[in-house]
Order: sequence, then structure tokens, then C-alpha cells
Amino acid sequence: MNVQKFSVSDALLERSPGQEGDIFAGNVIDQRHGGPVTIGFGRYGPLQNLSETMTVHDTMVVLEGRLTVSTDSATVTAGPGEVIYMPQGGAVTIRSHEEGAVTAYVTYPHWQEARG
Repeated sequence: MNVQKFSVSDALLERSPGQEGDIFAGNVIDQRHGGPVTIGFGRYGPLQNLSETMTVHDTMVVLEGRLTVSTDSATVTAGPGEVIYMPQGGAVTIRSHEEGAVTAYVTYPHWQEARG
């Protein structure tokens, strides 16, 4: 078994596909590594909005700052140490606050393949 540890500095943060805002994601484990999930880090600049229909099950851990996720039926805000789960198929709007946010995420299946 190969146990690994990662930090934000290990991720090559790139702009999230299909958007032009100050929102970046960087995988540290994905389909190239043979596992069933993608693991990575995200960075949201201050006061950014991202709306999309989830093509994967996405679990986000807020490491710094705050994020608010809204759906047709609920709105939740999470800060450092809190987890947000967004099920596949749901339409969400993710909004960062004045301080921006840094997150860690796990998706199933791999988000790059699902967006394909």
C-alpha cells in the first residue's frame, strides 16, 4: 500500500473549466493514478460565483475563508473545518465571501472525465 500526503502547494491550480472567474482547482490524485476518486484543492478569490449542475458527487472541506452553496431548496455557509456535500445531478451556486476561500475536495467519479 502506498500512503501519500498532500498540501495545497502540491496542486497545480488552474482555472476551473468553463468559467472566467477567479476560481482555480488542482488535482493531486485523479484518473491517471488508477483510483476511483479525484482529490484536490481549490481556491476562490473574493466575491466569486460559480453556478453549475453537478456531474459528480463532490465533497468540499473548507480550509480557509467561507463559501456559501445554494440550491433551489437550501443554502448553507461553511467555514474552516466544515464540509459541504453536493450530490451528482444537483444545480448549485457556489459563492465565496470577501476573504475568498481555499478548499480540499473529493469527487466521485472523476470530475474531468464526467465533464468530458
